[in-house]
Formats: sequence, structure tokens, C-alpha cells
Amino acid sequence: MTLPSKFTSVALACAAAVLSACATLPQPAQPALSTADEPFALDGRLSARRGPEGAAANFAWTHEDARDRIDFSSPFGQVYARIDGGKDRVVVERPGGATETYADWNSMTLALLGAPVPVDQLAFWIRGAAREGAAATVERDAQGRVLVLRQQAWEIVYDYPDSASSARPSRVTLRRQDAEPVEVRVVVDRWSAAQATP
Repeated sequence: MTLPSKFTSVALACAAAVLSACATLPQPAQPALSTADEPFALDGRLSARRGPEGAAANFAWTHEDARDRIDFSSPFGQVYARIDGGKDRVVVERPGGATETYADWNSMTLALLGAPVPVDQLAFWIRGAAREGAAATVERDAQGRVLVLRQQAWEIVYDYPDSASSARPSRVTLRRQDAEPVEVRVVVDRWSAAQATP
């Protein structure tokens, strides 16, 4: 049976419209890899290991304006180091008022935890952001969240809560291959707004 030419033309036009619509369906948005230095506050647990050396601690961390304040505490909640640092120095205050000064975060965390933890980079990486000024590669999941970030010889792997809508990671693992490989694990128990510090 031969269809009328008018019907055939209409059918072809409809088919073309459907195909065109399929070809232009919007793809899931892929968030840009932000390099903004945004303030945050979080509580959690951290473990760091370099070869056979390492340690673990609970922490409360506030980051704002390139300044970081971190309290390290025991599992029982006793603060044993209060740290205040920026790009020029890192000061550790111990119970009783004794202080120690370090040139940078790596030397401070090596002394306290037995492994270098790049806190100035981690302030970006904890949010799934690359540090500006250095090349980075990123892998994302179907929701556009960062799964793996590689920068400055570190590989950072992210885990998220069960909710697919959560954009903030609940667990971050950093690894750096070296003569003595370094691994840092951060478990985030709570994110909150950063509070201004004096």
C-alpha cells in the first residue's frame, strides 16, 4: 500500500523533529573544578602514615583567608595540640601554654603525626578543588562529583554519603608514592560554616 505523499511528508517531518530533539537533550551539568579559596569548618578524624611511622587524631579545623586553625584531640576529647598557621609559619600550642614554631605544615605534621600532611593543599582538596597554579586531573561520578583528583604528586580519592544529592565528601584518602609512601585518611563527621577568628 502506498501512503499519500502529504502523509509521508508529515511523518518524515515528525521523525526529523524527534531525532533533532534527542540529539540536543541537555547533558548532566559537570561542576567546574573550582580553585576558589573558600572558608569552611569541619570536625573529623585523621590518620597519617609514612612508611612504618604514623599516628591518628580527632580534629576540629577552621579555614579562612589562607589561615588555618586546627585542634588535635585524643579519642576522649582532650586537646593536646592547638595549631594556628599560615603561609609563613605554623605555631603549635600545647596544654600549659608551651609553644612550638615550624616553618610549614609539612614539618609540623611530620613532628606531630610522623607523616607530612599538606594542610595548605588539603584545604582545597577536601572540597574537591584543585590548588591554583599547578596542573591537575580529575575523574567524576555520574552526578558530577569528584571521585579522584591528582595534583602535585598526590592522588586524592573521595567517598560520599549514601545520598546521591550530597556534594561534600565524607571520606578523603590522599596517597603519594615515594621512597616511603605516604597515606593520609580523613573522615569528615561534620561540616559547618566557618566562624570568624581573631
